[in-house]
Order: sequence, then C-alpha cells, then structure tokens
Amino acid sequence: MEMGTKKSFDWGSLLLGVLFVITAVMSFRRPLANLLTIVMVYAIFSFIKGIYEIFFRSRLEELTGYQGKLPIVLGVIDIIIGIFLLFNTGAGVIALPFIFAIWFIIDSVFNLFNLEAARKFKTWYFWFSLIINVLGVILGIYLFLNPLSSALTLSFLIGCYFMMFGIKHIIFAFSK
Repeated sequence: MEMGTKKSFDWGSLLLGVLFVITAVMSFRRPLANLLTIVMVYAIFSFIKGIYEIFFRSRLEELTGYQGKLPIVLGVIDIIIGIFLLFNTGAGVIALPFIFAIWFIIDSVFNLFNLEAARKFKTWYFWFSLIINVLGVILGIYLFLNPLSSALTLSFLIGCYFMMFGIKHIIFAFSK
C-alpha cells in the first residue's frame, strides 16, 4: 500500500447492498404468501434505489471523472416504478412480471453502458459488473417472454437478481 493513499468506505453502497440482500432473502421465503408484501417492499426499495442512483452519479464523477447522464435517467425510472407500485398494489401484482422484466433489462443495460467507469475503478470489478449485468439482461428477457411462469416463480427470480446486485454493492463498498 502506498503512503499517502487515502482509503474510503462507501456507506451508501453498503446500505444499498444490505437492503438488496435482505429483500432477496424475503423473496426466497414463502413466495406466494408474500406477493402483496413484495410489491410494497419493492416499491419502497425502488424509490430509495432511484434516489441513490441520482446521488451515485456525483460520487462516480468524483472517483472516475465520468460525467454520464445514464445514472440520473436510471434513478428517475426507478423512482417512477416505485411510486407506481406503491400506489397501485393491485395493478402492481398483475403487472409485476412485466414491470420487473423491463426494470431488470433497463437497469442492466444502463449498467453495461457504465462499464467503462467500472474499468477505471478496478479491472476485476469491471468483469464482475459485466457478468452480473449480462445475467440481469438474461433474467429480464426470461421474465418478459414467460409472464405466466415468471409470475409463479417471481419471488425466486427477483430474489436472485437482488442478491446479485446486493453482493455487487457490498463488494463495491469495501473495495475503495
């Protein structure tokens, strides 16, 4: 370790990662009984994640000099999804497979566009992010093309997605 190198810890990434993991564990437990609860939890979570993405952009610019607008767009989309799900729980249960499919695809594609910033941060983080986001796109396409089967397995699929991104954010928090 070089002298004078200041290591920092990203509490926001850690908190978001822990929330992702907790939400994933909730999805794995009693999936059918928790469908309405899942809608409410994901609505709140999406809203919080959207706010985090907007603030993350300034942190990303600070760390790497990257000045892209995609994190802001992604944050606004997450906030809109959160508000929709929070105030339309019945419609949210019906639309959940499609909403999450579109969310997974958009979130993962936008993160794929931000891979250059990940490469500037750490090479291993670039590859980890690439794999996680490609899996997110595949999962989103699966949900979109199979709405009936995805409705039956939605809790598990969503849990896998949130577990992947939770681990990613926790690793990011500790790897500064």
